[in-house]
Amino acid sequence: MTHFPEFEVVPAVDMQDGEVVQLVAGERGTEKTYGNPVAAAEQWVEQGAETLHLVDLDGAFEGERENAPAVEAVLDAVGEDADVQLGGGIRTVEDATDLLARGVDRVILGTAAVENPEIVAEISDEYPGSVVVSLDAKDGEVVVSGWTEGTGLDPAEAAARYEDLGAGAILFTDVDVEGQLAGVQTDRVSEVVEAVEIPVVASGGVATLDDVRALRDAGAAAVVVGTALYEGEFTLEEAKSI
Repeated sequence: MTHFPEFEVVPAVDMQDGEVVQLVAGERGTEKTYGNPVAAAEQWVEQGAETLHLVDLDGAFEGERENAPAVEAVLDAVGEDADVQLGGGIRTVEDATDLLARGVDRVILGTAAVENPEIVAEISDEYPGSVVVSLDAKDGEVVVSGWTEGTGLDPAEAAARYEDLGAGAILFTDVDVEGQLAGVQTDRVSEVVEAVEIPVVASGGVATLDDVRALRDAGAAAVVVGTALYEGEFTLEEAKSI
């Protein structure tokens, strides 16, 4: 695996209506805006980000890639300087392979992977290691469709199944703590890490440098940080140097 040779701190650039936003606990209507996606991406790369985590929130909720122009602009601005992983509204093999051909380094599949697990194998056959399967957990259960529907799946068991299908990494989001600067729950991350050999990227609830450290110690290969960086709770440089 070439992803995340060392523990990485990955800034989130969540986009809604062409702007950077952060939601609280995945609820629409709770968003706080942070300006232009290209400006945000450039800022994080200047501060040392090796990977950017782009999410098309309109796509995640509506199932259509609404922020494609903003994604294109970010790729044009920083695609040569950092890896870009993109999620939100990627529902078909064609969606994914188009993005990978365009210069996205990894595609993040959530709802599509749960509804049609074979999509992971189909994309991975053409672009090995390029699929990150996003497992969002609420009360210990994988949820889909913008965190509104339960699936009955256990995150660790699901992660192992997607590894078998060729997933290059697992993105594990703890929705219970997402966007609240409330701290992290490392035991759930550890369970997923122990279930697979591929990298596990942790997301959700990071408020302090101690949270970053705790996720690293729980075995995460990388951690996605959004609100805490935008609110200045700590700098990317501080997080990278723990």
